[in-house]
Amino acid sequence: MEPQWVPGESDIAEAQVTSFGLFVEKRTGESLPDYRALWQWSVDDLPGFWGALWDYFDLGERAGEVLGSAEMPGAQWFPGTTLNYVDQVVRQVRDDRPAILSVDETGEITEISWAALIATAATFAGTLRELGVGAGDRVAGYLPNIAEAVIAFLATASIGAVWSACGQDYSAQAALDRLGQLEPKVLVAADGYRFGGKVHDKTADIAALRAGLPTLAATVVVSRIGVDVPDALAWQTVDPGDDDVDLPTEQVDFGHPLWVLYSSGTTGKPKGIVHGHGGVLLEHLKAVALQSDIGEGDTFFWYTSPSWMMWNFQVAGLLVGATIVCYDGSPAAPRPDALWELASRTGTTVLGSSPGYVLACAKAGSVPRTDHDLSALRLIGITGSSLPPSSSLWLRDNVGEHVPVASISGGTDVVSAFIGGVRTVPVWPGELSAPYLGVALDSWDEQGQPVRDEVGELVITKPMPSMPVAFWNDPDGSRYRDAYFEMFPGVWRHGDWITITEHGSIIVHGRSDSTLNRQGIRMGSADIYQAVEALPDIAEALVIGVELPEGAYWMPLFVTLAPGAELTDELKQRINATIRAEVSPRHVPDVIIEAPGIPHTRTGKKLEVPIKKLFQGAEVSTVIAPTAVDDPELLAWYAAQQP
Repeated sequence: MEPQWVPGESDIAEAQVTSFGLFVEKRTGESLPDYRALWQWSVDDLPGFWGALWDYFDLGERAGEVLGSAEMPGAQWFPGTTLNYVDQVVRQVRDDRPAILSVDETGEITEISWAALIATAATFAGTLRELGVGAGDRVAGYLPNIAEAVIAFLATASIGAVWSACGQDYSAQAALDRLGQLEPKVLVAADGYRFGGKVHDKTADIAALRAGLPTLAATVVVSRIGVDVPDALAWQTVDPGDDDVDLPTEQVDFGHPLWVLYSSGTTGKPKGIVHGHGGVLLEHLKAVALQSDIGEGDTFFWYTSPSWMMWNFQVAGLLVGATIVCYDGSPAAPRPDALWELASRTGTTVLGSSPGYVLACAKAGSVPRTDHDLSALRLIGITGSSLPPSSSLWLRDNVGEHVPVASISGGTDVVSAFIGGVRTVPVWPGELSAPYLGVALDSWDEQGQPVRDEVGELVITKPMPSMPVAFWNDPDGSRYRDAYFEMFPGVWRHGDWITITEHGSIIVHGRSDSTLNRQGIRMGSADIYQAVEALPDIAEALVIGVELPEGAYWMPLFVTLAPGAELTDELKQRINATIRAEVSPRHVPDVIIEAPGIPHTRTGKKLEVPIKKLFQGAEVSTVIAPTAVDDPELLAWYAAQQP
């Protein structure tokens, strides 16, 4: 397959990663003629790479040692070095561009200047101190993707306290399952939000959260829909009065907790994943500046929510002086192409979305390049699941052949990507261009041997600074070790099937714990979704491979249909023919069943493993907490479909 985008000479010359490569060559005497050589050096010499990154971004004084111990888990990064993530944001203050563009479904755009961002964060940091919050204490957010969430995070981090947030699409119980573990001192919430043309009043959920968080000293409420919340401090009182306010920061150890994110909760109560100031700062500077080539002239807009690590990733745009866009509405309201319209109105240069949204636009017949002014757009980021080749080519044809598609894959675990795009490497349809710098990525078979041009386990053989500092409430580290290091001791097994191709790109096939294994032929579910969900009559699909007693194997395909479509025999035949032709004859399903919906985690991942366990006889109550599911009522329906 030919590349759909190839970097030109100017792309290579102007890319920040090229500048960094020249910096390294001068520093080390190494010859690094291209990205592949730079990546190889970055994983061969971890202390050299991460130390060079620190100095390239001029992050200040640091202790001499970069990597005290490379053992996984438990690598010791920059021992003795102190810093604060927020200092790098403060360094970017300028008056020629806004820091944040805040947008809601009405289309109103509010600009927040850099001075106002820093001054309001400083004022709220003072409020937190007055409420008794100090280094190591937790501040919880229950907020949509609004500017106040960013400001509250920066204020929290500046004093060495720990931030953790859930979006308001989570119920009170789902939020408590996560935030309640942390025993937070302060809750920052919005009274509600608007989504899909509807107003969602969250005051009852706020009341339930307050009742379930006995450690709270105060609740601060951002007014979004004008509903009163009794006995709460109004965010509007957090007014600096003057934008000329400094934001002092607490200097903390490199690994001091910055925030707590959460696992999906598909295998029990969501695990709190703790990341440190230094690891996140270095990883995000690398990922945003060198991999995504984002800088102070960019407007960075990723459609996300505070529940999802891409919110944290988008905030990192502030680390390099970019303007970020906060949007709390639907990407498809009032029209399916609403996100492209927002990108046009905000002058977005780097836009992030999901394969599902791209497919929905394709099925709706959208043509963004002619319907909207996207002249500023220079990069499209995609994550959440695998991007099919057809969708990648649709972006080329309907957005612009000059706009590369950076499909990325990583996770909440490292709050970044392992694999993705880079301005100096071609883009192949359906493939991720290259491993990120400093990521010792490989594909292993079950015996721990590297494989190429065939499916293997995604492993990381050397540590990264943004790997979790710890799991919350895991004093002996056993849950952390079990999550990543059980299969290959000392090596991070991520749980994805990948293929490393002959030209160095990576194909992600889906979760290895939900592998389809028909007659010894293994395949990721993503391959089937790419084929089936491209059919105009199919809205979404879920395929499960179930090992049954006495060696039997059952592989049903569940589908939800597009409006007006019916699951006729003719459509079933067309689905089977598509899978046979585009995937494999051995992976034609045993049965195709119309479902009332496809269940997902709260961050949009299909519930393949829990549904598989249901089909193997497990009780609903044992496979997943209902609060971890976007539509819990679907679980009972699927349980009734057991073979």
